Amino acid sequence: MDFNVKKLASDAGVFFSRAMQFTEEKLGQAEKTELDAHFENLLARADCTKNWTEKILRQTEVLLQPNPSARVEEFLYEKLDRKVPSRVTNGELLAQYMAEAANDFGPGTPYGKTLIKVGETQRRLGAAERDFIHSASINFLTPLRNFLEGDWRTISKERRILQNRRLDLDACKARLKKAKAAEAKAALWSDEVEKAEHELRLTQTEFDRQAEVTRLLLEGISSTHVNHLRCLHEFVESQTNYYAQCYQYMLDLQKQLGRFSGTFVGNAESTSPPPAATSPPAVAAATLPAVPTIPVVPTIVGVPNTVAESVLNPNEVKPPASGTRKARVLYDYEAADSTELALLADEMITVYSLPGMDPDWLIGERGNQKGKVPVTYLELLS
Repeated sequence: MDFNVKKLASDAGVFFSRAMQFTEEKLGQAEKTELDAHFENLLARADCTKNWTEKILRQTEVLLQPNPSARVEEFLYEKLDRKVPSRVTNGELLAQYMAEAANDFGPGTPYGKTLIKVGETQRRLGAAERDFIHSASINFLTPLRNFLEGDWRTISKERRILQNRRLDLDACKARLKKAKAAEAKAALWSDEVEKAEHELRLTQTEFDRQAEVTRLLLEGISSTHVNHLRCLHEFVESQTNYYAQCYQYMLDLQKQLGRFSGTFVGNAESTSPPPAATSPPAVAAATLPAVPTIPVVPTIVGVPNTVAESVLNPNEVKPPASGTRKARVLYDYEAADSTELALLADEMITVYSLPGMDPDWLIGERGNQKGKVPVTYLELLS
């Protein structure tokens, strides 16, 4: 019990001495041991690394999980050392809603089929997002968090110890200075001077040892930068793969929907071409290369000029002697009925127009095969 009381009194005395020294330094009434310039640069570099690492970590977490409530939930699970439950991504949730809507509207209807296709793409996008978040968390966020919660805490602890050693050293210097001033007045103070010099030597040794330990930890910041640089490269690679996947998924979806430069294309399942009111010729022409239009054939053998496209049988018409054009197919196209011609991307076909046809459609020929083809699937060649 006596030992504990003495230790407590000793610790209180040390704390009081450090507090006095710190206060006098702030008031400019005591001298302060200054660290060398190299050591100060190491301290400033460490503080800069810590501050920017925190900012990058927090903003990356916002990028990967914009929902603040979800971030708080993940933080609590992490602190409780429990596995974070799997969460459905926004893309996967949208895919679920689209699939349910398609079932209500009818999966066989044009709208229902499109909802199913788009929903499947959203599901793949959501899965890709999940993989990206998982990869970024392991390869980028975890190393940054380990530095802040591991290496930086060790550095901060050693810096606090160094600060205490410096305060003890400066307090001993102040006591020695006072003892020498008193010694000049009376020889009886020689023992106090020797005691103050002995304490100064001890505190100087402890300060030098702690300064060396702290210096080694601060110099390790360079290796931390190298490690974070490697992690940053892995993060960029994961992000690149994620966006490349998303781009490919959207290209596939665009081809399935028959989109070309934002032009709306009528349902491929329809047995008749889309009316001119829903896709005006000016809109279609704005999305196609600036080339001369296909000449309209004035007379077709066996077919009156007033033929309606709804009863047009391409197999009964003959191509004009002049006015045909070559065209390259941009996307695959599945024929909706026997009057249309199925297309394969990148193939070359011959096209021409007939009187009474919708301007968004042409007659296409490939060998002995003939049928209607949508203009938006073609690149007309000069």
